[in-house]
Amino acid sequence: MKQGYISIILATVLFSSMEVALKLISGQFNPIQLTFLRFLIGAVILLPAALKSLKDKKILLNKDDFKVFALLGFVCVVVSMTFYQLAILYSKASIVAILFSCNPIFVIFFAYFMLSEKIYKTTIASLVISIIAIIIIMNPFHMTNNIYGILFTILAAVTFALYGVIGKKFSKKYGGVVQTCFCFIMGSAEMFLIILVSKINFLAQIIYQSKFKIFSNIPILKGITLSSIPGLIFVGVFVTGLGYTFYLLAMEKTSAATASLVFYIKPALAPILALIILREVINLNTILGIILIVISSSITFISNKKRVKLEEVEVKEELV
Repeated sequence: MKQGYISIILATVLFSSMEVALKLISGQFNPIQLTFLRFLIGAVILLPAALKSLKDKKILLNKDDFKVFALLGFVCVVVSMTFYQLAILYSKASIVAILFSCNPIFVIFFAYFMLSEKIYKTTIASLVISIIAIIIIMNPFHMTNNIYGILFTILAAVTFALYGVIGKKFSKKYGGVVQTCFCFIMGSAEMFLIILVSKINFLAQIIYQSKFKIFSNIPILKGITLSSIPGLIFVGVFVTGLGYTFYLLAMEKTSAATASLVFYIKPALAPILALIILREVINLNTILGIILIVISSSITFISNKKRVKLEEVEVKEELV
C-alpha cells in the first residue's frame, strides 16, 4: 500500500508538470511531431513491463488484439492528444491543466451510454459544478483566454474520456500496462502515417494554404537539438513513460478509485507550477474555477470510494 501511495505522489507531480513542460518546448517542435515523439518514447519505456506482463499472463497477441490497440491508439494519441497539444499551443498551460482534469466527469456519461453503468445524483452534481467552473474560467463577458485553446482542451478531455471508457472494455483481458503500451505503439504508428501523408507535395500545398498549416509537411526530426533534447526527454521519458507507469502501478497497488486522486489533485497543483515556472498570472476567476473543479472532483472521488466499499461488502456477504 505504501508503494501505491508513493506512486500516486510521483504520478501526480509528473502529470501536473505536463502542460508546463510541453509549453516550454512547444515552440521548438510542430505540435503533431511532438505528440508523435513523446508517445513513441513513452511506448518504449513501457514496453519491457508490457512484455513481462504478457509473458506472466501467457497471452499471445493476435490480429484482433491489434485492431483493439489501433482503435485505442487512434482515439487517445491521434485525436485526443492532438487536440491537447493544440490546446497547449493556443492557451495557458494552467488553463489546459485545469479544464483537462474534468475528463473523469465525461467518463461517467460515456460509461452510462456505452457500458450501461449507473449515473448517481453525485455525478450530476459534479457535472453541474464542473460546467459552472468552465464558464467562470472562460469568463465569456470579459474573454481574455483564447477561445480556440479552451475549445481544443474540452475536445481533448471529452475524447480522452471516450478512450478511457473504450479501454475499460478490454483492460481486464490485457491489463493496464499492456493496453497502454500497445495503445501508444499503435497511436505512434498512426501518427507516423499522418506525417508521411502530410509530406505528399500537392496535399502539403493545399493544407498549407488553409487554416491548418501545422498539418502540412510535418517534420520528424526537425527541432531536435542539444538544447531541446532535455525537454523532449522529460516529456517523453518522465511525463509520458514514467508518469503512466507510476499511475498504473498506483492502480495495481491501491485501486482505480484511489489512483484517480492523481487527476483530482492536478487542477490545484498544475497552475501553481505554471505560476512558478512560466510566470503565468492566475486570475481571480481562474482561482474560483480551480476551487469549484476541486470540489467537483472531491464529490466524485468520495462517492466512488463509498461505492467501491459497498460493492466489496456485498461481495463478502455473498461469499459468506
